[in-house]
Amino acid sequence: MTTALPDGIADRAPQPSPAVSAAQNRRTAPLAAHLVLAGTLTSLLGISWDIQWHTDVGPDTFFTLSHLMLYSGSAVAGVTSLAMVLLATAAQRAGHPVGDIAGGTPVRVFGGTFRAPLGHLIAGTGAALFLLFGLLDLWWHSLYGFDAVLDSPPHIGLFVSISITMAGSIIVFAAARDTGWGRVGLILSIPVLITFSPITANAFSALPLPVEPDVIGTVFFATLLLVMGTLIVGRSRTALAIAAALGAVQAFLWWFSPWAARVYADSVGLPLRDNLGDDAPEMPAEIPMFALLGAGVIAALLVLGRRRGWSARIVPQLMGAAGGTVTALSMPVQLALLEGSGPSAADLLTMAVVGLAAGALAGYLAARFAVLLREPSTAPATKD
Repeated sequence: MTTALPDGIADRAPQPSPAVSAAQNRRTAPLAAHLVLAGTLTSLLGISWDIQWHTDVGPDTFFTLSHLMLYSGSAVAGVTSLAMVLLATAAQRAGHPVGDIAGGTPVRVFGGTFRAPLGHLIAGTGAALFLLFGLLDLWWHSLYGFDAVLDSPPHIGLFVSISITMAGSIIVFAAARDTGWGRVGLILSIPVLITFSPITANAFSALPLPVEPDVIGTVFFATLLLVMGTLIVGRSRTALAIAAALGAVQAFLWWFSPWAARVYADSVGLPLRDNLGDDAPEMPAEIPMFALLGAGVIAALLVLGRRRGWSARIVPQLMGAAGGTVTALSMPVQLALLEGSGPSAADLLTMAVVGLAAGALAGYLAARFAVLLREPSTAPATKD
């Protein structure tokens, strides 16, 4: 029996949507969406490289290759989104309909001067903010020289800006969920934001919390995005696909980050720190290694809820609470494996409480975000 989940959340193959009369949407939309995704992936590689550089080599200046990669990724996403906004505006003025598949619901900007697909508007706004905070970071370096911390004011602004662009990328692919490339892109874009979320959450590191803010951010955003992606696509196995993609990202960064830091240091004649050991790479080590377990619980509860006819008001919260608890409990186990020391009972109890609370909230929000992204006004307008 299928539970009465909100419209569009049932576990079934996506239904065809009306064709778009503007044929260029079918050509430009996938290219633009994948360019935005490529930009966010480039930024992710740049920040992982930069964090590892700080760990293995030391402070840096504004003009380094890792910073260049970070900024170029944002530039690619921003320029692509700007081009899509201009194309949508030109199509509107020519009297041609702009399908939602081109990046989400077209919205009026500046009183209707521009017509911007929602996903590209958000991604482009994040890229524009990134540019502004990049100029602030350059000024910050000119005042204080070397940069040694992640949570400086310009960096926090930069990280929030990148997160906005990554969220825009998810919206772009969610709008094309009725297409094969849209579903694959959604499965690939969600792990990018999950991987980046601990860095943004690090802005709250000064708060006296029982658990590190980056760990809470990892549990909350990983659960929220796993549940949301599953409900957007409408297939329970989507959670497993997202978790598998997240594992692939972790494996690549595990190799790439220390390799890039070492090669770049050799190329500029800088030595590595004398006290380096066999520690795990900084950023990849914060990605949940057992995300497949949390994804499996989320998928199983969705299937069970449908078969038992559970209320749609309860199922997402149950998915989030259970998935968040499993993810949270896996974090101290992961730390123990990497550092060789077992977690205490108190640590596990604390993480269970954190996972339950953060996961339930994540499930609640994920259901509402999924419904918003699946509304008829934001439904895709064509099929492959």
